[in-house]
Amino acid sequence: MSKLKNRSEVDKSLTWDLSDIFSSEGEYEKTLENVVKESKLIEKEYKGKLDNSSTILICLEKYEKVYENVILTSNYAYLAVSVDQTDSGMQTLFNKNNSLISEILSRLTFIESELKEVKENILDESINKTDKYKNYLKDIKRSKPYTLDPEVEKSFASLSPILDSPENIYSQAKLADMDFPSFEVNGVEYPLSFVLYENSYQGNKDTDLRRKAFDLFSNKIGEYKNTIATAYQTQIQKEKIMSSMRGFNSVFEYLLFDQKVDRELYDRQIDIIMEKLTPHMRKYAKLIKRIYNLDEITFADLKVSIDPDYDPEVTIEESKEYIKGALSVMGEDYLNMVMKSYDERWVDFAQNKGKSTGGFCATPFGVHPYILLSWNGLMSEVFTLVHELGHGGHFLLSQENNNVFDESPSLYFIEAPSTINEMLLSNYLINKEDDPRFKRWVLSSMITNTYFHNFVTHLLEAHYQREVYKIIDRGESVYAEKLSEIKRNTLEKFWGEDVKINKGAELTWMRQPHYYMGLYPYTYSAGLTVATEVSKRILNEGEKAVEDWLNVLKAGGTKTPVELAKMAGVDITTDKPLNETIDYIGKVIDEIIELTNQIEGN
Repeated sequence: MSKLKNRSEVDKSLTWDLSDIFSSEGEYEKTLENVVKESKLIEKEYKGKLDNSSTILICLEKYEKVYENVILTSNYAYLAVSVDQTDSGMQTLFNKNNSLISEILSRLTFIESELKEVKENILDESINKTDKYKNYLKDIKRSKPYTLDPEVEKSFASLSPILDSPENIYSQAKLADMDFPSFEVNGVEYPLSFVLYENSYQGNKDTDLRRKAFDLFSNKIGEYKNTIATAYQTQIQKEKIMSSMRGFNSVFEYLLFDQKVDRELYDRQIDIIMEKLTPHMRKYAKLIKRIYNLDEITFADLKVSIDPDYDPEVTIEESKEYIKGALSVMGEDYLNMVMKSYDERWVDFAQNKGKSTGGFCATPFGVHPYILLSWNGLMSEVFTLVHELGHGGHFLLSQENNNVFDESPSLYFIEAPSTINEMLLSNYLINKEDDPRFKRWVLSSMITNTYFHNFVTHLLEAHYQREVYKIIDRGESVYAEKLSEIKRNTLEKFWGEDVKINKGAELTWMRQPHYYMGLYPYTYSAGLTVATEVSKRILNEGEKAVEDWLNVLKAGGTKTPVELAKMAGVDITTDKPLNETIDYIGKVIDEIIELTNQIEGN
């Protein structure tokens, strides 16, 4: 395996094209300069004057234009630095952008502050006079009880670069400072990095290689545990302070407020999965142990493929066939929309030093999505790509039908459009042929790449995270050893005696940026629950179900998660969708076991 290239050495065709946002860095700078000027003009013209509906609506129209450009400049800076955290020039641009955007947003906080102070009848009149800004104004009205003095709100906006620093510190430590050693297994030397471990080694079929990589990876990140724990403690203490200042009863209530869901929906997702999914996943772990002839199965072995010798290699060009096949059921318009991603270079496929790990989809308003991957040449990346294209297609449809304030749905619902695309890919693959080995590979890919990722990895993050916030809600603090203890307890509770939680497993709290994004991890399983039920509808009902789902995507943030799910034919106010999804996972695992017995002649 060759050493990771520097960003300047990678093939340009494997990188995304940021010129679709701004044709040059000069255009970006000019736009940012204009945004600063426009924000000053809005402040001068409207501050202290939002006391009637006509003025309010005119001001919002001008604010909308500024906010769209804020999103564009912020995306441009973030995307530029995310592919190479070692580039000091891009770091400077990114930090400057954050500082100026903070200044702009701080200057314009008077809009929300004055709207929350305006008389109720004037706010209601404004709501009744507009369709375009109706939802924005309704959200203003909803948040009025938790609003602080305008000068305090302005101060918070001004401090946003500082308040956001915990995640930035985490990213710098993880991607720029950690220098992983190479290692040798059976006379072969292998390089090691965050990307290489998570994308290649943790699922490698060679047990010696996989376990040694895990040990060295864990040892290296463990050297930074106190630094990362301090950054995380700062993040969650900030959230607790903010929740108290705004008058919420708990940090949970504060973090769930913007998601527009209650504590019942949040706790249900964690508690039912922790209770009812564990028997199925322990059975799956035993199958891994059997297939790999392991003396014991450890945490380091859980991400391997059921049939590693059959796990196909897939080129970027070949991935097009799978994407087309999977998403054709969504209709010609949707398919054509997402297939533009290849020719228009929406995706950054390259692997290079300093690049952010994992995958994400950024959606600058009015342009097109940008998807970050580190292509490893395996089918797992096709699942990741179709997942991120789900986000991309969702926001393209939402932006076509909503203004910038209404484009994004609740965080609770955000993963449904992405995970349903994974389901569609699995359904497409499983119907390609009847060969038992191929069918087993598809089903096991569904478990390892879709359900394990969303219903296990992220769900265990959510369970751990809930325990941490309980401590913070009691006015206590956390530190590296405590965080590791909580994570180990979570893993042991889920896996029981069937999986050895080996040394280093407790440090997985250091591996994800999700902990700096509020109550985000649990939403993966919430989204996949909706996706599983909707994918069944699409398979059984066809065009009608697809039409309903496309309407959900177009609705953006104009509905609550409960309302969006209902549009798609799913009632998430009950246990039924979650229980049915867990039952489905169990049936898939049972089928994998049956196919294994058939293949092995048992």
